[in-house]
Amino acid sequence: MSSNASASAPIVKNEDSPRGFAFALTAYLLWGFLPIYMKAVAHISPAEVIAHRILWSLPLAGLVLIVLGRTQDIRTALRSPRMMAMAALTASLITVNWGTYVWAIGTGHSLDAALGYFINPLFSIFLGAVVLKERLRPVQIAAIALAGLAVVVLALDSGGVPWVSLTLTISWGLYALFRKTLPLGPNQGFFLEVMILSVPAFFYILYLELGSGQGHFFRTGLGDTALLLGCGVVTAVPLMIYANGAKLLRLSTIGIMQYIAPTMIFLIAIFVFREPLGTARMIAFPLIWAGLFLYSWAMLKGSRER
Repeated sequence: MSSNASASAPIVKNEDSPRGFAFALTAYLLWGFLPIYMKAVAHISPAEVIAHRILWSLPLAGLVLIVLGRTQDIRTALRSPRMMAMAALTASLITVNWGTYVWAIGTGHSLDAALGYFINPLFSIFLGAVVLKERLRPVQIAAIALAGLAVVVLALDSGGVPWVSLTLTISWGLYALFRKTLPLGPNQGFFLEVMILSVPAFFYILYLELGSGQGHFFRTGLGDTALLLGCGVVTAVPLMIYANGAKLLRLSTIGIMQYIAPTMIFLIAIFVFREPLGTARMIAFPLIWAGLFLYSWAMLKGSRER
């Protein structure tokens, strides 16, 4: 590359900005308070809530793309079978994640949801080693082992695997992994996913309202209607705020901030929803937190060395 070209190339700074921190903090706080909203719609079936989350996210995501002038990216994606297939896969994974989360909050399993999102960073390390053949450092192996031990403790206590936590962990971990292979920005990728999902979501809502008569949209009062319409806001807004914040922060900063939401879910589950912690969870959560401490320490140390 010529010296002139090098001089004219933009310099990408690997540093934090106050604006990026404010965006990311806002997103994580919104995600942290999401259980309270999901508890308000607990009398509505998770499938119906997810259908409305999808349908009402679509216009918001589309409006953002229009404002940013990135609608051409969607046209390009629509002409690529490979991109559409990958978007369909990630859309399926995020649907599983959303559905499990909504069910967990509504049925008194918020602590299991918090545990799932605490485990997620460690599962991502595990995926990196298994799928991407990344080499694990001893401290990372120890962190994963602590998470595995926590799962064993919960399984022995309940007589079965903690499926809520593991479903949330695995679905989100795989979603993040496959989402990286989709050559679209976060806002464009989100729009493409909800666009694909909006077709079955629309017909399911139509069936509930006109077919079975079991729907809650305009049938059971303005309160339910407002809550279902708001599902799109509480889904799309934090995600797009986060997408803009992540671009302005170092990966290590994002890595630490990702604990904000599950910590808030944990506290809300105990002090607001009054879910019992129990002996097994009192053992499992410290094991996970110890693993996360090791993970964070290794990540920060690696960041300083670089």
